[in-house]
Amino acid sequence: MYLFDIVSRWQWRTKTLIIRDALEISREERARSMAGSHSNWRPPRSCDVYWCEFKHCKSLLNRFHEYYTYGRAPDCQQWKEDYYTCKEWEINHSTQAKESLQESERKRVAAQGKFTPVWEFRQTPPADWHLPLNQGKPQDS
Repeated sequence: MYLFDIVSRWQWRTKTLIIRDALEISREERARSMAGSHSNWRPPRSCDVYWCEFKHCKSLLNRFHEYYTYGRAPDCQQWKEDYYTCKEWEINHSTQAKESLQESERKRVAAQGKFTPVWEFRQTPPADWHLPLNQGKPQDS
């Protein structure tokens, strides 16, 4: 039984060292690959955020809300494309993926600015703003 404990501890220790060495090598490779021209740029959102937005967009509650509010089902394809593009950038650091993510975010920001305000903004206050509220109006009884 003592020999079994020694062998199992040795196997566990060996596996741990192999995994730790592999992680160190991958960190070194990642640092070397990021030392190029793309080292300062990060995606506007993490890739997990794109996936969560896609899942939320596809949810039954969100689809019902979009249909009730706008009369149509939401288009969730862009979130999915952005997720895969983000993953591609994390793996390959391709300039095409970087430009695609930037363009997608620019379109989102531009689409948010297109909404008109619900209320009209006043230029001046009403003429009777200083009077008490129910003065000169008949009371309902």
